[in-house]
Amino acid sequence: MSHDGVGPRAALRSVALLTAGMLAVPALAGCGSDDDPAGEPLAGADIARADRARIADGGTLRWAVDTVPDTLNTFQADADATTSRIAQAVLPSMYRMDGRGRAVRNPDYLESAEIVDTEPRQVVLYKLSQQAVWSDGREIGAADFAAQWRALSGKDTAYWTARNAGYDRIEKIERGGNDLEVKVTFRRPYADWRSLFTPLYPKEVMGTPDSFNDGARKKLKVTAGPFTVKKVDTEEDEVTLTRNTRWWGEAAKLSEIVLRAVPRDKRISALSAGTVDLAEIDPSAARRITVAALPQNESGPLMGPGSDRSAADALRSWAVANGSDEDAADEELSARRKLRKKAAKYARQQKALTGFEVRKSLEPAYTQLALNGADGPLADERVRRAVARALDREDIAGAVLKPLGLPAEPVGSHLALAGQAAYADSSGALGEQDAKEARALLADAGWVPGGPVKEEKKKDEGEEAAGAEGEEAGSEEDSGSESEGDDGTYIVGEDDENDDNDGDGGSGDSGDNKAPRDSATGAQRLQQGSAPGAYAPEGTAAPARAGNAPVAKDGKALTLRFVLPSGPGSDTLATVAGRISKMLERIGIRTDISKVDDESYFKDHIASGEYDLALYSWPATAFPATDARPVYSKPVPAADGSLNVEQNYTRVGTDQVDQLFDQAIGTLDDSERHALIRKADSRIWAAAGSIPLYQRPQLTAARRNLANAGAFGFRTPVYEDMGFLKKSAQGPSGTPGPRSSGTPSGD
Repeated sequence: MSHDGVGPRAALRSVALLTAGMLAVPALAGCGSDDDPAGEPLAGADIARADRARIADGGTLRWAVDTVPDTLNTFQADADATTSRIAQAVLPSMYRMDGRGRAVRNPDYLESAEIVDTEPRQVVLYKLSQQAVWSDGREIGAADFAAQWRALSGKDTAYWTARNAGYDRIEKIERGGNDLEVKVTFRRPYADWRSLFTPLYPKEVMGTPDSFNDGARKKLKVTAGPFTVKKVDTEEDEVTLTRNTRWWGEAAKLSEIVLRAVPRDKRISALSAGTVDLAEIDPSAARRITVAALPQNESGPLMGPGSDRSAADALRSWAVANGSDEDAADEELSARRKLRKKAAKYARQQKALTGFEVRKSLEPAYTQLALNGADGPLADERVRRAVARALDREDIAGAVLKPLGLPAEPVGSHLALAGQAAYADSSGALGEQDAKEARALLADAGWVPGGPVKEEKKKDEGEEAAGAEGEEAGSEEDSGSESEGDDGTYIVGEDDENDDNDGDGGSGDSGDNKAPRDSATGAQRLQQGSAPGAYAPEGTAAPARAGNAPVAKDGKALTLRFVLPSGPGSDTLATVAGRISKMLERIGIRTDISKVDDESYFKDHIASGEYDLALYSWPATAFPATDARPVYSKPVPAADGSLNVEQNYTRVGTDQVDQLFDQAIGTLDDSERHALIRKADSRIWAAAGSIPLYQRPQLTAARRNLANAGAFGFRTPVYEDMGFLKKSAQGPSGTPGPRSSGTPSGD
């Protein structure tokens, strides 16, 4: 699981992305053409494309992944991104994604697939490749399609399936005119029929509940891709894929692919030690690799252990080490030896990292601010809309993506990304950033700037109670401060001497709008005339003198609990949260930032609803009518009295959005379906349950001579084309020569 940080569609919406990436398998629309193309993706694949003739035969690609999966069955609840990666390499896929996020027919398995009838039922006829066989020699055919349908239809609860969307609309599956034809008849029209049977498992896996539930968790005895599963080694934390000798397509260039579980914060060490060749990395690791490739006189500021020590620090260290205090001298000498050892290790790593380069794109996923509308202040749509209208999404996207050299445009849709056919910027349904309008929405909901606040016990003795400093809280234009609580949380919006400190690694505002601070007490500042209306009777609401005066209602300040993960890779989320907190502070909303363990972040907070604000990501899909519906559908009461939210963890939904999804899923015309999806997206924006912020960066460290692998963007990896360049095909630095521009090829 990843935080901002994650399979074919089977697992696509079963978990949210929380730091690293998730592979999405997606699709073309039904019949007809789309009259409103969404333009090009913001960034294309960066994979060092090379012709197969330039790639050597053989070799092992060692690929860092987040996990060794608990199951190899992508249709089970505990499948993850590595499960999906394996399935792409070893199982049939009727369609795969191109550089624009469209599903294109996979000719290795499918000669054609089309709707051949719509009345009285929708009928799709698949014509399979004559060469397509399973690794045991049996032809891929109708029996495999039928077994998968029965397993995933939802009719037999003995199958432990994670989802049945689409398969539950099938009425029957029959053999066509010959063994290579499969005829699928739907009970109800299904626009996303191309999403089905990708991946396709053999009937040996899907045929019985026992084989489905247990038979494919650690082994896949029968496969049908360019690779097969050789071994799942939980002790060594790696999965080995080996070249499939029965593969009828272009032979795989690599002999083996080893998927090795490496924690994100250990990947620089693994790369420099030569134990992995390909790894998704975070921005700090990308910077190290980029700097390592530069000539020493162009590498910019010093990096590594001791690089921040000044001449004065060095002189002080020398004085202590050579001073008369023997204990202090010994301690200093030991510290200096440790520092030299760390510096030497860092230098060795940097030298080894010159053999790698950073390939970058944008993931088919976006990071959002989620607002929990189940209860509390955010149950009021006006407050949610106020939060949303306070956000400068361009500023947030720029803070994350500009330093990486990636297009920094905020995402305009919950249901598609730029370049996909259904994409349109529907954020206008909510409105642009407008602090004045945001404050008006709060006031309409009863949250008044400068209102009386009931006395609250402060952490430190001697601090004034919250109710006594209501008039003082708005005296700064932008205090932007954080105070640490007993439980490790931070309150953003209270007075603090360290006013310029964001608490998020320097991600906040520049402070240009901050009023100068002095040592005068609150009473002295009042006497200086800095707070009009300060002499009103105690308990009277003071006028809103500054735009960021804290708002209150019924004696309680508006403070939202902002939950973040604390593990490796969460720095970007902390930066974003810091900026959001400052933006909300300007309209009078305080945030209580709480950092929690990665292990519990999603299960114990997001899924259970224990948050007000949170940052997590969803993958984009070319099947939004199918895949996005459970994410945005209106929660309904369950039989036991609980609330069934499906995957709508914001608990915000409307009947109209549900109806639009239902219409879209049964509309076979592309243009009409996309129009319905865009309309649904507008309604989702207006409800302000989640605010898309930016498309997630995809940074991949790759060995310089590795071709056709890297930052794939929308594109499904073509595993048989990956490999290491022949020496004769390498450029001076071992690279494939002139680099691709990264723009889609239009396929």
